[in-house]
Amino acid sequence: MKNTQKAQRHVVVTDFDMERLEALIDKARSTQTRDSKNLQELAEELVRAEVVDPAGIPPDVITMNSKVCLQDLDSKEELVYTLVFPNEADLASGKISILAPVGTAMIGFRTGDSITWPVPGGMKNLKVKKILYQPEAAGDYHL
Repeated sequence: MKNTQKAQRHVVVTDFDMERLEALIDKARSTQTRDSKNLQELAEELVRAEVVDPAGIPPDVITMNSKVCLQDLDSKEELVYTLVFPNEADLASGKISILAPVGTAMIGFRTGDSITWPVPGGMKNLKVKKILYQPEAAGDYHL
């Protein structure tokens, strides 16, 4: 995943998400996994992240279990995804794993941000159009 905004973007993660994501990375590193590149990308994102209390995260930031509307900047198609942990991933119902390249790219992005990452046919360009549901904004601090 090459993110064109990676160097300058400010990543914000809740302390609850940070704990669970670090545990996920530690567990995955101790087992053989095909997600090692994505784990490395996620670990790099988390190293630079500003960690905040769940009640203090801005409502326009993608957190774990957020449901977002993304727009494909090439086709103009709108896509709705929920960012989830790997065991909850289900592409047919729009649940994208944090360890999928687009999932790793989404964490910490805000409404209006663009996401660019390589896919087999070239580059995929998406824009975060709207956050439809963010657990913290809804007071669901346990998700």
